[in-house]
Amino acid sequence: MKKFAVVDLETTGQNPTKGDQIIEVGIVVVEDGMITQQFGTYVKPDQEIPLFISHLTGITDEQVQSAPLFSEIAEDIIELCSDAYFVAHHVQFDLGFLNEALMDAGFSPIREKVIDTVEFARIFAPRATGYKLSQLAEDLNVQHQQPHRALSDAYVTAKILLNLLDKARRLPVETVEKLLDLEPKLNSDFHALFTQWIDDKKYTLEETNPSIEVYRGLGIKKQEKPVRESHDWDTSFGEFIEEVFASDGNLQQALKGYETREGQREMAEFLFDSFQGEKHAFVEAETGTGKTLAYLLPGLYYALQHNERIVISTYTTQLQSQLLDQEIPLLKSLFPVSFDAVIVKGKSHYLSLKKFEQELEKPPWDDNYDVILTKALLLVWITETDSGDVDELHLPSSGRIFWRRVNAEAERTLDPKSPWFSRTYYQRIRRRAQKAHLIITNHALLCTDMVHDYEFLPSYQYAIVDEGHHLDRTASRHFGMKVDYVSIQYLLNELEEILTDNQSLEEIAEAKEHADYLFRYLFDFVQNQKGNRSSYNDIGRIQTLFNRQDMEEDTVVFLGDLASRFIFSLKDLSVRLDHNKESIQTDESMNQEEDEEEINRKIEQVDALIQNLHLFLYEEETSMIKWIEIEAKGARNAVYLYCEPIETGSLLKQQFYQQKKSVVLTSATLTIRNSFSYILTRNGLEEDEVFTKKIPSPFSYEDQVQLLVPNDLPQINKDKEEDFLSAISYNIYELAQITEGRMLVLFTSYQMLRKTHEMLKGFFDQDDFMIISQGISSGSRSRLQKNFQSFNRAILLGTSSFWEGIDIPGEDLSSVVIVRLPFEPPGHPVYHAKAEALREEGKNPFMQLALPNAVIRFKQGFGRLIRSSKDRGIVFVCDGRLMKAKYGKYFIESIPQASLLYDDAHSLLDQARKWFS
Repeated sequence: MKKFAVVDLETTGQNPTKGDQIIEVGIVVVEDGMITQQFGTYVKPDQEIPLFISHLTGITDEQVQSAPLFSEIAEDIIELCSDAYFVAHHVQFDLGFLNEALMDAGFSPIREKVIDTVEFARIFAPRATGYKLSQLAEDLNVQHQQPHRALSDAYVTAKILLNLLDKARRLPVETVEKLLDLEPKLNSDFHALFTQWIDDKKYTLEETNPSIEVYRGLGIKKQEKPVRESHDWDTSFGEFIEEVFASDGNLQQALKGYETREGQREMAEFLFDSFQGEKHAFVEAETGTGKTLAYLLPGLYYALQHNERIVISTYTTQLQSQLLDQEIPLLKSLFPVSFDAVIVKGKSHYLSLKKFEQELEKPPWDDNYDVILTKALLLVWITETDSGDVDELHLPSSGRIFWRRVNAEAERTLDPKSPWFSRTYYQRIRRRAQKAHLIITNHALLCTDMVHDYEFLPSYQYAIVDEGHHLDRTASRHFGMKVDYVSIQYLLNELEEILTDNQSLEEIAEAKEHADYLFRYLFDFVQNQKGNRSSYNDIGRIQTLFNRQDMEEDTVVFLGDLASRFIFSLKDLSVRLDHNKESIQTDESMNQEEDEEEINRKIEQVDALIQNLHLFLYEEETSMIKWIEIEAKGARNAVYLYCEPIETGSLLKQQFYQQKKSVVLTSATLTIRNSFSYILTRNGLEEDEVFTKKIPSPFSYEDQVQLLVPNDLPQINKDKEEDFLSAISYNIYELAQITEGRMLVLFTSYQMLRKTHEMLKGFFDQDDFMIISQGISSGSRSRLQKNFQSFNRAILLGTSSFWEGIDIPGEDLSSVVIVRLPFEPPGHPVYHAKAEALREEGKNPFMQLALPNAVIRFKQGFGRLIRSSKDRGIVFVCDGRLMKAKYGKYFIESIPQASLLYDDAHSLLDQARKWFS
């Protein structure tokens, strides 16, 4: 067993070459699988500790005043680290900083082998929540007593190291041998460790992990064969529900602190009646109803009693995972019989073992670090994953590109004769889904299945669509098409790997050139349209309608010429691929079948691209909306082409609702002023075709929420935008002082968010509040939310996706600021086209399109604040139209009745101060 010196430093900053210094050292020595020594000390720097560092670490100038100088402890550090692996979390930082300090003090730098526990964990704990020290500690059940203190961090890192070493040693020898092939390109010095483990496994009778099988040189977790059991269970639904919801019933026993909610039982019974009567149902279940359990109970009961399968569709993958990880285990404790529930996603989510095997056979010399790291973590992951679903992983950025080469989408249709057919993850999921009672999917796959004549999901007659207000928009995207420049370049680059003769490579280069010319012209076309039926969308792209009839003749001709050149070059490549396939058919090489399959897939992709370009650029389809988006500050060919039907309801009715016996659509936001008419129209249904029910929230909004609307803010349509943003920034600042941060600010425009972010930075002292802003602060939506919740005094600025799906219960969130009523900009191309269509029908686009969309969005934003019966807080609406405009009542009468105050901002802030105190 080797010796490891696990090191952590606390410093005054990130850069030792610019004078930053060490203020604390922690070293934990590990030998023979045990912690044998611990060393920790403050270090006295010759500079003041920045306030931010003191806040982060708790280390003050007073504490280090009597500490030793670094030069006085340097020899101790060198001795502890000698003849040991130098281990740290982000090892290059700690080792680099320590060596700079050693050289400054007149000592030689440490030159031992290194292990970075971030890299180690990414490979050997591929399904970790995240790779920060605190996240790994939580995942591995390691107690972290004092985060951001050197010895505590070093101790936790040592415990994580031991855990990972133990796990790595138990992997099949074949897995470690393949990792050894990749080791030269990793940052850590794993060679000696990997070699020792291989020797230990080959020359000792070590037990093999019984849950792993080795097939074709890959260690893979064994799969259980799905079984669908028949049940003799004759309890009526009424009896079952009584057992579940009774005051001392099964639910009370299974969930600690469960509070009975009348609306939850009412919704469950209503849904069961809908299934029994084979009728569609729309249910609005306001926040706090417990709608997830309210639809799962009758859905699963019906599936078990009638030997049916029920499809449950959600809009977000986050809710999918929540259903499987939290709700399904609860259901298993509530039902007296066994059942199976499975998540089904699109093919691109699943690893193709066949493609992965092929990639591993290629020499890794040309791969960059991210691809090597991805190959390594996939090798470990397949020994432990049941699903093969990429959503279990955190892939590095280039790893996502590599994933496109090894996912199930890349293998087209796997031949049943293939050696991988019985083990491939996508087929596993399909087989499980055939036997399952509950299939959990997302709106995107539900709609893909719908558009492709139901070839992806097993046949079903009953569906529950959660977050149902998104269904028609998702369907619209799937009934349309999307083409973008980056995907085209990726496809052409892939063709270079297949068509390797000089003539073909020239033709591919020519196709790339034609694509460049076409997409640069489209980029300039959008730039020139700015201000003319063009607008920014909520992620900062410029978008404009594309309609040949509105374009000048010269533009149409020139664009047509550019497009036809590119399309002809694609047709030539399709012919080349076909010839290539014919030559492969006469070849008797081992990979003939795989090569032919790959070429067929590429021919399909090229032909689909040709069809989509032709539809977008040439066909004058009056029932479709076409628009172009560009990255405002991106490359001149960062262009996206979109095409969607103007009206989706009739397509949904024909291809979904009329095909199924009972579809339940549910959400917290389906009604406007208690009416379902708008959502029914969007789904192509009449009131007599659907049962509808509204389940009110059990929360007391009048006691829990203050809705504050100031009457003295500048009006953005009459005053300068800068004056408006300056005023709201000041009010955010004042309100944040009262609520101690804990504030979510919702915008309708990314531009406004960015400007407000800059203004707020001017209002606050550096260490006063943590400002976290979508698109400015790095990270995904869930990462930004976690960061927000981890700071005591934080303000979260968000647009688009932050209006819904953000769940921050308790004291972490005390106020929601809605900057403007969430109307889509009139220049939005989709809105513009739909508005024109409504006008032609003699309808009012504002009342039938703009206003309902905005009200639904407003309800979502309002709903972010109260997530439990104990929450309380303020919704501060900066848009005076809520009170002054005639349509304002549509917003107010569509949300739960809260305490509403309309006054000058100063008085409202006084009121907020009293209310919180």
